[in-house]
Amino acid sequence: MKSYSSTYHWIVVALLWVVALLNYLDRQMLSTMRPSMQIDIVELKSATNFGYLMSVFLWIYGLMSPISGIIADKLNKKWLIIGSLMVWSVVTLSMGYAKTFYQLYFLRALMGVSEAFYIPAGLALIADYHKEHTRSLAIGLHMSGIYLGQALGGFGATIAANYSWQTTFQFFGMIGIFYSGVLILFLREYKSAEDLTIPSDHSLNFTSLFTGLSVVLSNISFWIILMYFAVPSLPGWVVKNWLPTLFSENLGIEMSKAGPITTITIAGASLLGVLIGGYFSDKWLQINLKGRIYTSAIGLSMTIPALILIGYGHSFIAIISAAFCFGLGFGIFDCNNMPILCQFVSSRYRATAYGLLNMAGIIAGAMITGIFGKSIESGNPAKNFVVLAGILIGALAIQLIFLKPRTRDCIDQLR
Repeated sequence: MKSYSSTYHWIVVALLWVVALLNYLDRQMLSTMRPSMQIDIVELKSATNFGYLMSVFLWIYGLMSPISGIIADKLNKKWLIIGSLMVWSVVTLSMGYAKTFYQLYFLRALMGVSEAFYIPAGLALIADYHKEHTRSLAIGLHMSGIYLGQALGGFGATIAANYSWQTTFQFFGMIGIFYSGVLILFLREYKSAEDLTIPSDHSLNFTSLFTGLSVVLSNISFWIILMYFAVPSLPGWVVKNWLPTLFSENLGIEMSKAGPITTITIAGASLLGVLIGGYFSDKWLQINLKGRIYTSAIGLSMTIPALILIGYGHSFIAIISAAFCFGLGFGIFDCNNMPILCQFVSSRYRATAYGLLNMAGIIAGAMITGIFGKSIESGNPAKNFVVLAGILIGALAIQLIFLKPRTRDCIDQLR
């Protein structure tokens, strides 16, 4: 293996942690700055138009994720990460100069394309540097940047109120452009011993691009992991998008207070969850090949009573407790998805596989958000939380029964 310093694998996590934070911060800011932006762009006064602006990102991001994963397995991940960060940062900067709704719509769509290239490449690079002893903790630390970015994105409106929404976009866009230069200097592509002796195939012809896709899709275990990843995305997106509304309506709290309280509670608990889940998963794996699977299952199990309490809780303590339990459990689950995938999919095709997972999770979230909105209008969303909890129980059972790893790290298969 190429010689790296004994701490460089953690430096990679630290470098990408900032990218993960910016990835979610830049996309989340828009959701909180509508009141400021609609003064200058009157089309945003329409909830329908604002919904179009938010959904175009999700759909394009989701559909681009498999493509970005395929490309990440073929190209240098370092430069793909840097290129992704540079483009979405330029897009963020450009949004600060937008004058019309259609300009914002185009830029939001372009952000969906550019941001989609980061997560599969970033997680695959971390998985390359971190083997079975530290992989879940490393992924968990990286995921903490995502949760912090989500939380900080909620303060976009605060910055916009003190300065302007244009300045907010411009400021964070410039930060991302500057940080791209930092990555150019300090981020290194991973090189294994095999890579040093056997030239890698970086050709992008049609056949080579879809070789990895066919290999991944022919893996039965991957389909179980795909189901297990997508199903929790349903309650994950519901809680993320609708809990502030339910909190406000059930307790009669103003949205300006309900939003930050729920966002910070879930993000903070999730941040704690990825650290706890990552640490114990790595330890458990050393004595049991299903250690990561069991750790993930424990985390997902915590979200089941939390969902029921969210649906039927009508006190401040009940809903906050449910939000904390959900965030903690989801964090434990979230940090183990890529590490579990690494036990079943060769390192050559992990970005491809995670791109497919990402697409499934995003599309599931986009679909359930609209469906759940109708249940809120009907005045009885609680029963749907019970349905979601029941679906999670089924997914847990399938994963625990049928997912049987034979190795801690699938590195030789299919090479």
